[in-house]
Amino acid sequence: MPDVSITAARPDQLDAAAAVLAEGFRDDPVMQGFVPRGPRRHARLVDLFAAMMRSIPRARRTVDVAVVDGDVVGAAVWEAPRTRASSPLSLPVSWEELGQLPRYLRALGLVGLVPAARHQATLAAPRPRLPHWYLGEIAVGDAARGLGVGTSLIEHRLAAVDEAGDAAYLESSTERNRALYRRMGFVELGPIRGLPGATPAAMWRPARTAAGSA
Repeated sequence: MPDVSITAARPDQLDAAAAVLAEGFRDDPVMQGFVPRGPRRHARLVDLFAAMMRSIPRARRTVDVAVVDGDVVGAAVWEAPRTRASSPLSLPVSWEELGQLPRYLRALGLVGLVPAARHQATLAAPRPRLPHWYLGEIAVGDAARGLGVGTSLIEHRLAAVDEAGDAAYLESSTERNRALYRRMGFVELGPIRGLPGATPAAMWRPARTAAGSA
């Protein structure tokens, strides 16, 4: 088994992380609703994941990468809990998102922006209001499948989440992945309906006590 290191991504590794995410999500049913199959789909997915990562405010963005021989082979994108409530005067999109608009346009096209925003709102609606870490995306490249890289990525961040006494949340599109998350302490809150061709499950991991129990 090759030596796999898990670290926080450097700025110059974000595009490599986006490429791994694009590879890992090419058959994901939820992602079909954002970027349907067609010409340049891989490049469009890379642009989409790169824009999504950089749209998260830096103070809340954590991208963990799995590296083998200097190459990024896995990536997990997390959002830290909000430290304060949003202002009632805040914009519906962040300045970070506005800065990524050209990349969103390359990924989605002008006609795809509104459906993508609608799909994103559908996914966001069930998220608990309690403070939590949100696992937005996680994927492993084809060359590193079956090496336990995905599990290592999740466990790496959950160790810090547990140390801080925080909860975690994610959406999962497949039963195989949900089984893995259940073993890690996540419970299903219910299906997320309203997405074309997919019904992912909302999953919640309660904050752990000092003794390690929920």
